[in-house]
Order: sequence, then structure tokens, then C-alpha cells
Amino acid sequence: MARNIAYRKMSPILSAVRRLKNRVSNLIDSPVLVLIYHRVASLPNDRQQLAVSPQNFRSQLIHLKDCMQIVRFEEAWTNVRGPAVAVTFDDGYADNVQQALPLLAELEIPATFFVSSGTIGTRQEFWWDELERVILGEPCNPEPFELKDPRYGRTWVTDSSVQREILFRDLHALIPEIKPGRREAWLEQLRAWAKLDDTGREINRPLTPEELKTLAASPWTTIGAHTVTHTPLSILSEEEQRIEIRSSRENLAQMTGADIKVFSYPFGARTHYNRTSVRICREAGFVKAAANFPGQAHRWTDPYQIPRQLVRNWDEETFAAQLRSFWT
Repeated sequence: MARNIAYRKMSPILSAVRRLKNRVSNLIDSPVLVLIYHRVASLPNDRQQLAVSPQNFRSQLIHLKDCMQIVRFEEAWTNVRGPAVAVTFDDGYADNVQQALPLLAELEIPATFFVSSGTIGTRQEFWWDELERVILGEPCNPEPFELKDPRYGRTWVTDSSVQREILFRDLHALIPEIKPGRREAWLEQLRAWAKLDDTGREINRPLTPEELKTLAASPWTTIGAHTVTHTPLSILSEEEQRIEIRSSRENLAQMTGADIKVFSYPFGARTHYNRTSVRICREAGFVKAAANFPGQAHRWTDPYQIPRQLVRNWDEETFAAQLRSFWT
């Protein structure tokens, strides 16, 4: 997910200092700007702001190809001369192979896809999509929802759409603070309340094993690991982190036959992973790890904490303006 991550607004003074610092850094060393996408799809309702329409994605790629040097995320970048861009995706939605891959191949643009291995081949939606389906979908149960949990347990009134929206927002904020088993218990309670099973909507489904193999087989793609369960690593013990990180790499390697060399932290803000996460990634043999906070990569950037810029569903003009702002 990432989900809909909102970066904190800086004060005008801090913003000016940051712009000056970036300009000086860019004069000293050619920057690499890493872009983060999640989906290429036309959705009737994109609450998470994760989807870029195929039309806008194509225009964005054309702009990149016309104006920028495009590099692969896993490369060393030691020979980069002038500003460069790398394209990455997180999570592992089926539309990555259905919509994004054909456009990348057509325009001959490389991209790295960081995939959560535990969702591959399931009919379940990612938890943030399932929350929306169960709580805000139709039909919806007007009965109060009681969450049974020793710490967070409480009851929400759900008679109206406004009250269900509150339930959705509350659980969406709380779930990143709990571990995978507890998260599934919450989702099971929600499904029982809504009288729904765990079969997700086709438009939001993750990749199948066959689609993952297709994605991995393209000369324009690289597959990276993104944990097994898409849980913030910072809430896990060292051993739990090690299992999430190493197992995701092993699972993806087994499914694709590829050497999985790169990783991205779920959610990816600085609070969502820690020094232990970075150390385990290094020990596991990854050559780079991507985060999800704004910035540029330079030769002095920690290769296990590479910043990325989140791309929205922008037309080409807006995208070009956003790129200019990303450099500074």
C-alpha cells in the first residue's frame, strides 16, 4: 500500500531550505528520481488514490521517455549523467500485467514490480480494498458492528453511510498497527457482520501465479520482494521481520525462477520500518531497498533506504509540473 500516504507539509522556511539543499546536491551529483506506482486501472471509485488510468499512464511514460534518462531500479547508477528516473510499482495487483506491462513493453521502458508474495493466487483483495468492499459496499448491514479485541474492542453504529464511513476510517487507521493474524481476525468479524465471504472483486484482485510469471518473463521488468503479508515491519519482532523479508524473496524466486535482488518496505514511511529491517535486508542479500518518503537518490544515499515519489492519476501537463517540483 502504501495506501494513501499523505506527506506532512513543511513550513515555508523548511521547504525553502530543502529546495536549496536539493539544488546544491543536484549540482554535486546527478540525482535519480524513483517514482512509485501501484495500479494502472480506470476505477469507478479510487478511495486510496492508488490508480493511474491507462491513458494517463501512457502519457506519463511518453513524457519520461522524451525528457528523461530512464534507469532500472536495481542498477548501480554510477554512470548516470544528468537527471534520471526509475519506475517502480508496489503490491502486485493483476492490472500490473494486464494494463501496465503492455504499455511499458510498447514504449520500451523498464520498471520494477515489488510484490507481496502472500496474496499471489488468492481471490482475496488486499486488506484496504476489502475494508471498502465489506464496510462501504452494497448491500450493507445496518446493525452495529462490534469489534472483539482485547485492546481496540468497541462498537460502531452503522445505520447511515456517514457512520459506516467513520467505521471504515477508524479501522483503516488501526489495522497498520496490528499483526497479520490479528488483522485477519478483524476481517473475519467484519465479513460475518456483513454476511460476506472472502472472495474479492475481480477489479481489485492480486496477480495469479501465471500472471506473475508473465510479468517476470518480460525483458522490461524486474520483480522485487514486498514481504509476505504487507505488514509494517516496525511493529514486528526481529524474527517476524526476518520471516516476512526472507520468505517473500524465497517465495517469489520459486514462483518466477528469478533472482530476487531488490525489496521495498510496506507503506514505507520512516516509521514503518526500522534499523532491524534495514539490517535484515542487507543480510538477506538484497542490493537495494525502497522506502516511500519523498526525495532523490544520490551516490551517498543509503541503498537500503531509497526515497521515492508517489505518482497520482495526473495528465501529462500536471505530471510534468509535478516532476519539476520533485527535483527540488
